[in-house]
Amino acid sequence: MICFLPHRKTEASFIKILLLEGMMGEKMMSWAHSKTALFATTAIAASVAASSAFAGSFALREQSAYYQGMSFAGNATTGPSISSMFWNPATITGAKDGLTFEAHNSFILPQAEINGTHTQGANSLGAGVPPVDVVTNVATGDIGSDAWIGSTYAAYKLSDQVFLGMAVTAPFGLSTKVDDPSWAGAAYNRSSKVFSINANPIVGYKLNDMFSFAVGAQIQYIDVRLTNAAASPLANLGTTMLEGTSTSVGVTAGLTFKPFEGTEIGLGYRSAIAHGLTGNVYLPVTPTGTTLPAGSYGISTTLITPEMVTLSAKQDVTDKIRLLGTFEWTNWSRLEAPKVLLSDLGNAQLTSLPFNYEDGYFASLGAEYDFNDQITLRAGAAYEWSPISTKVRSARLPDNDRIWVSAGGSYNFNDSLSFDLGYTHIFGTDTDINIVDGHQDYSSTKGSLVGTVDSSVDIFTASMRYTF
Repeated sequence: MICFLPHRKTEASFIKILLLEGMMGEKMMSWAHSKTALFATTAIAASVAASSAFAGSFALREQSAYYQGMSFAGNATTGPSISSMFWNPATITGAKDGLTFEAHNSFILPQAEINGTHTQGANSLGAGVPPVDVVTNVATGDIGSDAWIGSTYAAYKLSDQVFLGMAVTAPFGLSTKVDDPSWAGAAYNRSSKVFSINANPIVGYKLNDMFSFAVGAQIQYIDVRLTNAAASPLANLGTTMLEGTSTSVGVTAGLTFKPFEGTEIGLGYRSAIAHGLTGNVYLPVTPTGTTLPAGSYGISTTLITPEMVTLSAKQDVTDKIRLLGTFEWTNWSRLEAPKVLLSDLGNAQLTSLPFNYEDGYFASLGAEYDFNDQITLRAGAAYEWSPISTKVRSARLPDNDRIWVSAGGSYNFNDSLSFDLGYTHIFGTDTDINIVDGHQDYSSTKGSLVGTVDSSVDIFTASMRYTF
């Protein structure tokens, strides 16, 4: 749900996936030695996460090239791609015999620009300044950064009923930065970064031809870094920086239901994760209303990422045509306003991080057509309702509702090797920034920031799927 999508600074993290060791059996071991180097190399190359927000607030939706081509319609049902396990782990029960491995890559080309005015009250500028407000035009230019985000999936069919899997993804991210650090709105944002990486081991059970279930664990690392001018850049008081990291755990769960031949319903759940962030804050000047000296201090805060529920359906129309749909709810309202505590000073409160978001929603429809035995074509469209309204929209993340239009296809090279391509264009709806007296971010020492955000995004995706 992001209208403003300018922010992808690529970060790299490498995770080795050691899956099913000692459980593969003689059949798996017959090829394991010859394929080990290929598997490890591909896993490392694909486990790279970019940081940006493309799925409401600072969540990332770009976890699958296959479902990108349908605007993620049907992403909680089974299909040729096991990447659906990100939204519904029970879809792992649709995996082929043996070990299936997928590497997904998304290339993001955003365009975004903030235009408006910054008004600084004369009383906040100090002695010697004429007693009139200073109004500065704001025109950031394109603050988008092209980027790449990757995700990997592996699934092993242990028996006709039991399936084991692993997903390595980046479910949350944000990176915004204006090239000119002295731009008029710098007191509200010079740069913002949220980076995450998530390992999700999964166990699935196929009860019968109608019902399948799965559960999984989330082991998630998150890194947050925020900077802004200490006051209006007109006063040139330096840069405040806050940064912290955390590793925490959560769960995933899901089920699939096939009431009739050619009909499937999938329901998936990703839990909230409570992160106890610890790190530091650098204060170039004494904060307004305190006697705290300038300097660096240890801090802590609790950031709870939202839970997500995904409901999808898939219906065969003919042997070659399928219709798919998805509805998704994300509990962004749980973020509220985490308190930032000074761990060096008896956990006294320094400030808060005022999110105060509403919940987010996403709905999509798509279709697939089997052109022949090797080629499948697909398309879809979606609408996202942002959790961020004008009354809380910040210069760090000026998110808004948006419209998705997507197309893609698959090519089955043989029974073991397949490739997926997807393309999406995102249209941003009208977005206003109105940081004035009464807004949760407003400070008289920083002035008011009023304007609009123009944005759009092009996303190109590609993936490889191989079954050993």
